[in-house]
Amino acid sequence: MPAHTGSAPPRDAAADAPPHEPDLRHHGDAEVRGTDGALTDLTDLAVNVRSGTPPAWLKARIAASLDGLAAYPDGRAARRAVAARHGLPVERVLLTSGAAEAFVLIARAVRARRPVVVHPQFTEPEAALRDAGHDVTRVLLDASDGFRLDPAAVPEDADLVVVGNPTNPTSVLHPAGVLAGLARPGRTLVVDEAFMDAVPSEREALAGRTDLPGLVVLRSLTKTWGLAGLRIGYVLAAADTVAALERAQPLWPVSSPALAAAEACCAPEALAEAAAAAEAIAVDRAHLLARLGEFPQIRAVGPAAGPFVLIRLPDADGVRAALRARGFAVRRGDTFPGLGPGWLRLAVRDRATTDRFVAALGEVLG
Repeated sequence: MPAHTGSAPPRDAAADAPPHEPDLRHHGDAEVRGTDGALTDLTDLAVNVRSGTPPAWLKARIAASLDGLAAYPDGRAARRAVAARHGLPVERVLLTSGAAEAFVLIARAVRARRPVVVHPQFTEPEAALRDAGHDVTRVLLDASDGFRLDPAAVPEDADLVVVGNPTNPTSVLHPAGVLAGLARPGRTLVVDEAFMDAVPSEREALAGRTDLPGLVVLRSLTKTWGLAGLRIGYVLAAADTVAALERAQPLWPVSSPALAAAEACCAPEALAEAAAAAEAIAVDRAHLLARLGEFPQIRAVGPAAGPFVLIRLPDADGVRAALRARGFAVRRGDTFPGLGPGWLRLAVRDRATTDRFVAALGEVLG
């Protein structure tokens, strides 16, 4: 039986219901580190950063910026580059220390009586909101319909809504029209597009839209370009929202090397390279899903659109440990609200890596 890549895996109550409150601070990098915190030599399928990055030309641009470290960072050029990349005025752009910082700024600066986070998704938005004292309402999407978003599930009185697109960890790409339908006066709609540049043609993107009230789009440059250790992302929003978020930032929040990277990654040549990478990821993802289809006990959520896939299988935690013993790190799923112990997330890698992984998986599953 092939891995399920249609609208929904069959329902499994044990896999769907977490036995305890998920650890919102657990992230994939923990899977590739040892007990002492040091990086291991495991083949990394747990972190969604594109392998083989950053490219040599980007390393050179970052290295060249080091000559200016004695000066305080000046983000104006990078801000203009991001604005031009999305066809926006600069006052609608805010550079951040990774997209994760943006969630903290939103939690601190945006007034909300009823914040809602759509799960399963990246857990930092909810963690940041809770740390800022907000009482968060969860909207849990269901595996039975492929984790698709029904706008009616979002409470009408929600004045802050956070949703990912494509969503981590489900790899679901919500239609832009569905998300746009959530926007309304008096509501801040935060759409996390950290993985949108890994989607061919960035279809369903809302970045660059100025016609939707309260829209805030977050982007990250760390995934496609391999800059997780550098920390660079940005916010696209109305000028007054950007100004409010900027007031919540410390002075000089983005380093000069990160600013150099942001400017470089918005150049036409870089955008063309990212577009080519997105096409290659789609091919590699199809290969991964086809190989997973060799195992009747595995169900994959689909159609997947991100550089990762979410699968459900029996004894997922035991399988994860056995794969680690065979040299592969994969991401546990039970730390995401709405998922239980029967889920794993797999980063898309090249075909050779996938084939090695599937051989190890075959040993584990027998």
